[in-house]
Amino acid sequence: MNLAELRRHYALESLSETDVRPDPVAQFAFWFEEARNSQLLEPNAMTLATAAPDGYPGARTVLLKGYDHHGFTFFTNYESRKGAELFANPRATLLFTWLELQRQIRIEGNVEKISRETSLAYFQSRPRENQIGAWSSPQSRVIAGREVLEKRELEMEEKFAGLDKLPMPDYWGGYLLRPVAIEFWQGRMSRLHDRILYTQTETGWRIERLAP
Repeated sequence: MNLAELRRHYALESLSETDVRPDPVAQFAFWFEEARNSQLLEPNAMTLATAAPDGYPGARTVLLKGYDHHGFTFFTNYESRKGAELFANPRATLLFTWLELQRQIRIEGNVEKISRETSLAYFQSRPRENQIGAWSSPQSRVIAGREVLEKRELEMEEKFAGLDKLPMPDYWGGYLLRPVAIEFWQGRMSRLHDRILYTQTETGWRIERLAP
């Protein structure tokens, strides 16, 4: 297979700066509902990109768990690599890629922890096995093998036997990314894609078209 010959033609939709909503969160909501209605696998899956103090970028897939005009919420282990990088540099980028719809959304912003009360409410709404998993995994740390996790999982099952709602670890919780720029990308023919960028200003959101 010649990888240089792998390509697809994009022609499903178009995107104009005159047609999008004046507010990018409203535009995101419109596209997100279309993604959900299209029966995509994990439409709320997004790439979270961070940067370490030494300048090396990091990226991983996480799940969006809420959004409103304040920003976009996700949850994780605060002691993981992404947690450490967000502590050192509380800025990040989110990227949604919906290939079936020939669309991407890129969201840049500042990140802050959400309240412990909100994190606890979400943590205890998760399936019990997910709560156990959060207690069992020293996320991003080197371990000797899979058996370390399995042993730790058994220990946590014994520790919290009989509880459906576990206490939340101190090292676990949510983040809110407050956007400063949001780009909507729609694939078009001849690689002349539509790119509409919202940039936050003192008076509101500025809407501009970017060259592909």
